[in-house]
Amino acid sequence: MRVVSGTKKGKRLLENKCSHIRPTTDKVKQALFTKLQFFVEGARVLDLFCGTGALGIEALSRGASEVIFVDNNVKSASLTKANLKNLGLVSKVVTADASKVIKKSWGKFDLILLDPPYKSGLYEPTLKQIYEQQLLNEEGIIVCEHAKEDTFDYSPFKVADEKRYGTIMLTYLTL
Repeated sequence: MRVVSGTKKGKRLLENKCSHIRPTTDKVKQALFTKLQFFVEGARVLDLFCGTGALGIEALSRGASEVIFVDNNVKSASLTKANLKNLGLVSKVVTADASKVIKKSWGKFDLILLDPPYKSGLYEPTLKQIYEQQLLNEEGIIVCEHAKEDTFDYSPFKVADEKRYGTIMLTYLTL
């Protein structure tokens, strides 16, 4: 795994030795951030279920003003911290359940990256909490990465776009 573009382009992320983490492939990451290329610079980003931190790190490399990384797994959070340190990046990493973090007053975000474990049942309740806590800016975007066969009720958000990459889907949501 590597950073695809931006100031850290080509830099490798540390090896993922955690069997519970399913990292986003470089191909999918490239597609996601190419679509959002003019949106990320200066954006405030929330990376929920961050795993290795690869998506949030890509956002930082492409000019995001701030990324808050969240994962309830200590190994995931530690790997994210190590990746940030290895790349010379500074960012907040929170080791806690996403539902508890969402309830805190973090302000609004321009981009929310939502990539919980597939088949976890966490998409719908997390989206509901994001809406109830008003975490997304009016012009903001939520990107959900999920298995292509998964279907969700995204309401009250609207599906702005969906793209399939093999067995992976990226769904872009807006208010």
